[in-house]
Amino acid sequence: MFQALSTTWYIVLGILLFSLAIAIHEFGHFIVALRLGLKVERFSIGFGPAIWKKTWHGVEYRISWIPLGGYVSIPDVDPEGTKALEGAKGEEGAAPGEKIPPWKEILVAFAGPAMNIALAVVLALVLSVVPSAKFGELPTVAGTVLPGEAADKAGIAKGDVIVSVGGHPVKTWYDLMTEIQFTGGKETEFVVHRPVSCPGAETVYETLSLPVSPTRDKVTGAYYAGILSVSGNGAKVWMPARNPLKQLAWDAGGIFRVLKALVTPKEAAATGKALSGPIMIARGLYTTLKNDVWDGVGFLRFLNVNLAVINLLPIPVLDGGLIMFSLIALIFRRRVPEKVVSVVTTVFMYLLLGLMAILIFKDSMLSYRLFRSDRAAAAKSASEQTSDRQ
Repeated sequence: MFQALSTTWYIVLGILLFSLAIAIHEFGHFIVALRLGLKVERFSIGFGPAIWKKTWHGVEYRISWIPLGGYVSIPDVDPEGTKALEGAKGEEGAAPGEKIPPWKEILVAFAGPAMNIALAVVLALVLSVVPSAKFGELPTVAGTVLPGEAADKAGIAKGDVIVSVGGHPVKTWYDLMTEIQFTGGKETEFVVHRPVSCPGAETVYETLSLPVSPTRDKVTGAYYAGILSVSGNGAKVWMPARNPLKQLAWDAGGIFRVLKALVTPKEAAATGKALSGPIMIARGLYTTLKNDVWDGVGFLRFLNVNLAVINLLPIPVLDGGLIMFSLIALIFRRRVPEKVVSVVTTVFMYLLLGLMAILIFKDSMLSYRLFRSDRAAAAKSASEQTSDRQ
């Protein structure tokens, strides 16, 4: 009974914290728009038709059916773009020729990511002063090489230090695991430093280049090389250092590495397959919270930095897209035609919704496989305990 209540609590807490990251982003748009005297029609967590809604002080607050994010409907800023998000036509915003100054649009658009960064900074500062918060990363030293697996076949040995994968340097165990995912299972060069015994002197390392073909796990779909870290349990990946600046720099570095992989032809396909949607993000938040509450807070910090960076990309329908259109108007003193903005924004909206639908389906299948795997492991453990008692 207690276990069930505990699990339920962590699930609810995970959902609430995930919603917090979304809500704080939209609150940034909301509060700046109000401060600038703009009309705000709607504040929504989620997209599409409403599950619940209430109008207060002229603003409709709602929770919508598609839990992929959220939006604030500000007609003076985006009279067409939010219609696809709402699942219905909203009220008309400013008439053509009465658009607000581009600098106001930029401030409103930038406010969302800025609030995510602000929350991430607060979380990093809190973590830095919590004595019980655990920090640190594992080095890329092979603690155990599983017999018959990819690394063993390639000649990697216990004690080897992996320094690069496919030409990309790896400094921590998390870097190593990330780069292995980007290989997509293809044969990839692992550069390792192998310690050589030198009596009476410091250890000298021999540099070797070994071709490794990572294997795909049938349950998770992740790639692995058959190497265990020195502790065998992996690193506290969201908690690299107690220093707040180092925490935030690690977060930003992680998302930029993924974005780089997405536009690198050799890595794009494998990176796309490794992307997770909202279900796995929520599951990850739940898992980290259950294992260590402060590690879960670190995950939330990481998530907020990711949301900020992604939303600032110059892609229509994202905040960065609106900033891009506004900068064009500010620099050239001429706006991109509304019809062009409307069509491009709508196209990208449906592309985004399609991508999210694919990721949710993929997440659902992965969650189901993990659930079955966990149940099978629990049943096996219970059976072994029963046998031991007999």
